[in-house]
Amino acid sequence: MLTISAAEVDRALTFSKLVETLRAAFRDGAVQPVRHHHTVERPDGAASTLLLMPAWTDFNAAGTSADGHIGVKIVTVSPDNNAVGKPAVMGLYLLLDGATGEPQALIDGQRLTQWRTACASALAASYLAREDASRLLVVGAGALSPFLAKAHSAVRPIKNIRIWNRTSSNAEKVAAKLRAEGFAAEAAGDLDAELGKADIVSSATITTMPLIKGALLKSGTHVDLVGGFTPAMRESDDDAIARARVYVDTRAGATKEAGDIVQPLASGVLKPEAIVADLYELARGQKKGRQNDDEITLFKSVGAALEDLAAGIAVYRASERGVGE
Repeated sequence: MLTISAAEVDRALTFSKLVETLRAAFRDGAVQPVRHHHTVERPDGAASTLLLMPAWTDFNAAGTSADGHIGVKIVTVSPDNNAVGKPAVMGLYLLLDGATGEPQALIDGQRLTQWRTACASALAASYLAREDASRLLVVGAGALSPFLAKAHSAVRPIKNIRIWNRTSSNAEKVAAKLRAEGFAAEAAGDLDAELGKADIVSSATITTMPLIKGALLKSGTHVDLVGGFTPAMRESDDDAIARARVYVDTRAGATKEAGDIVQPLASGVLKPEAIVADLYELARGQKKGRQNDDEITLFKSVGAALEDLAAGIAVYRASERGVGE
């Protein structure tokens, strides 16, 4: 069994290729049982979330068992980890042979999640963002933010990147890292002003108070919501939902777990039939993405085990070939 580190994941993947890998995965499908979602309470009153995300190759769609894999991601989310200088999200990905169950690889789950989450957003943007989108606003300066910037830049001609965070020094750290890699990135001071200028707004926070104000968005903006993963978390307000054509990664996940979808559905701001499409329907050409340059589009993701499986297989195959070694 291979043990694959974060650095090895980085060497195995590219943003443009992983976007296409995910496009094929959503087109072909996989078996995805409902994720296990548990709250782990601690004596100090804090709590972590334990997520178990299994998936396996759909042999009816993908072919023979020789090509099959089983995968499961084990993730913990501990929002108070910042106080001890650790990432909020920890995880591992276990990839198994689909026919025998033999373990094939143990992959750094944090890095795999960063890659697949950002590339799922970029996949959605390939259908929903304007072709000429050049100004990107990333809201949040966590570990995912540079991945989102680079993934969106792989599918659209991004020329200007702004990073906003409540702690401005953290935004500058992300911007500096991106500049060192050749991107035109700067920290943003005024979030409201930036919302009115951006062609793409990509938000990755765990806020419960909406930061993305729909009234401030200009015509043609694409909004990418990544951070919230419980019904209580919400990054966009009712105006953003009401003004936009709404899309999700998976209907089952977003309508159950995403506060940006669950809360507007409960209040009536969003009707179930107003969710235009999910990534399956977009990838299979069953539903259309952006209709014109003036409309506002909004994509909400909560993550799908299919994404981890596809990315995990890609990393495993590259590592077997010795890519980057």
